[in-house]
Amino acid sequence: MEIILLERVEKLGSIGDVVTVKDGFARNFLLPNKKALRSNNANRKVFEANKARIVADNEARKGEAETASKDVDGKSVTLIRQASNTGQLYGSVAVRDIVEALEAEGAKVQKNQVVLDKPIKAIGLYEVRVQLHPEVAVSVKVNVARSPEEADLQAQGVDVMAAMFEKDEAGFTEDYDPNAEPGEIAVEALAATEESAA
Repeated sequence: MEIILLERVEKLGSIGDVVTVKDGFARNFLLPNKKALRSNNANRKVFEANKARIVADNEARKGEAETASKDVDGKSVTLIRQASNTGQLYGSVAVRDIVEALEAEGAKVQKNQVVLDKPIKAIGLYEVRVQLHPEVAVSVKVNVARSPEEADLQAQGVDVMAAMFEKDEAGFTEDYDPNAEPGEIAVEALAATEESAA
């Protein structure tokens, strides 16, 4: 289906472009959200007549988004979640969780503005894109941890999972007697303790 874009759409075009898209994308997303018009002679005339107003409205919304982006850009939010010993979350962090955390920090964003390519399912630091306007995007740091202390360590750049599974390099080895019955201590160790006691 051929459509005329009424605003910039990522990977598609900018205002006034006539593009061909799949019918379902046009019917289910672009047309209901007033991002495009069907491309026919009547709509082309309507678009040309209102082009100056459409461009002016877009510039006004872009200006508002740029001022709002100063509150959101570079923000860092911490989400405390339960996770297994391997760092996998019991559940996942969704867009709603990020929006609530940003609102608690004083930044106003809507759910449809947060771009989460895939759900967050493990602890760690993540960069999440917030699209305030088709031409204005900022990034937010999301710190997912099991405790506030762990979140502080991650914020300092410590890989919590690697630190948790570090090898024990103390060099301690336990005495082992292959002939010992369960519950007995090694014979050499017993003799050594008796000699030191005497």
